[in-house]
Amino acid sequence: MNKVNYQKELEKVLAGLPDRGQRLLLHSCCAPCSSYCLEYLRQYFAVTVFYYNPNIFPETEYRRRVEEQKRLIGELNAQEAGREKKNPIAFAQGAYEPERFFGMAKGLEDCPEGGERCFACYRLRLLEAACWAKEGGFDYFTTTLTISPLKDAQKLNEIGRQLGETYGVTYLPSDFKKKGGYQRSIVMSREYGLYRQDYCGCVYSKPGA
Repeated sequence: MNKVNYQKELEKVLAGLPDRGQRLLLHSCCAPCSSYCLEYLRQYFAVTVFYYNPNIFPETEYRRRVEEQKRLIGELNAQEAGREKKNPIAFAQGAYEPERFFGMAKGLEDCPEGGERCFACYRLRLLEAACWAKEGGFDYFTTTLTISPLKDAQKLNEIGRQLGETYGVTYLPSDFKKKGGYQRSIVMSREYGLYRQDYCGCVYSKPGA
């Protein structure tokens, strides 16, 4: 089965946007991963960052990542204040529901990283994003997760499109790591002094766990 180039799919969508007033709900896993995605997407959309990550453990780590996400958004918005060049970025936070993640992961605890447990985690987070996007009247939803070389962009886009069809809101295809996106996120993380964690977030990926 040939892999789809989702960066090219994204570029097709962007080229065909009717105007610059489209609203996008961007699920974010962390500030570093969102950095390049926001720089790129805010040229085309009014972006709301949606922070929903019940997989993150422990709660202190979750709270730290939330605050870092808010800080980055604040700094990006402050840079554009008065310029009227780019859309301001909004922020929305879902509930912290670790019990929901552990319920999902039951029976999958021993799966290797990048396997079925991760795919179920993708679905859990994108499901919540699709619901929020539908309820909030967004034109599109997507996720920053495709910027990571460790995440399966093919599977993420497959899940996103399925959920978009189910909930009646368009999933924005992406592979943000392409065209230097991942490298740019590393540069931006340095520029903004962002906290870059050393594990995905869940207890199963935590070093030494």
